[in-house]
Amino acid sequence: MNNYIHPLSEVQTRNIGENTSVWQFSIILKNAIIGSDCNINCHCFIENDVIIGNNVTVKSGVQIWDGVRIEDNVFIGPNVTFTNDLVPRSKAHPDEFKQTVIKKGVSIGGNTTIIAGIEIGEFAFIGAGSVITKIIPPYTVWYGNPARHKGFITDNSVILDLNLLDKKNNNQYFLDGYKPILK
Repeated sequence: MNNYIHPLSEVQTRNIGENTSVWQFSIILKNAIIGSDCNINCHCFIENDVIIGNNVTVKSGVQIWDGVRIEDNVFIGPNVTFTNDLVPRSKAHPDEFKQTVIKKGVSIGGNTTIIAGIEIGEFAFIGAGSVITKIIPPYTVWYGNPARHKGFITDNSVILDLNLLDKKNNNQYFLDGYKPILK
């Protein structure tokens, strides 16, 4: 296996794909599943009932709690906070934790908080410092507290306004389902 596990991390799981790196002071519990070509930066915590796909970047200071599912090619910025209990109480645990799903290609800016039980759709872009309180449709741009829909994003990471206009190149896009396309 061609993984790099820093000697100052504690990795209990054996469910890690090829070419994944785990940096210092990170803890990954025994039942977590992590794909190939991932980069888990320093000071991260990954709980047991977590599934992370391939080619995922988890920047420093992220905690990923039970019930979180992260698909392929996702970027999670530094200090992103996931939650898994809508009514947390000390020493009182729910029968099951809410499942949060981050679909493929999503980018989540640093210091974002994601409330339990939501889904962030494919290729969505979440701006830094946002608070995500509801389901986010694919190919949309959200930011703020609470986060609000501010535009769209293409497969090539072109940011569009709410009218699907690329203001940088003055190109008009159209939606094909959820996906912005240039005609």
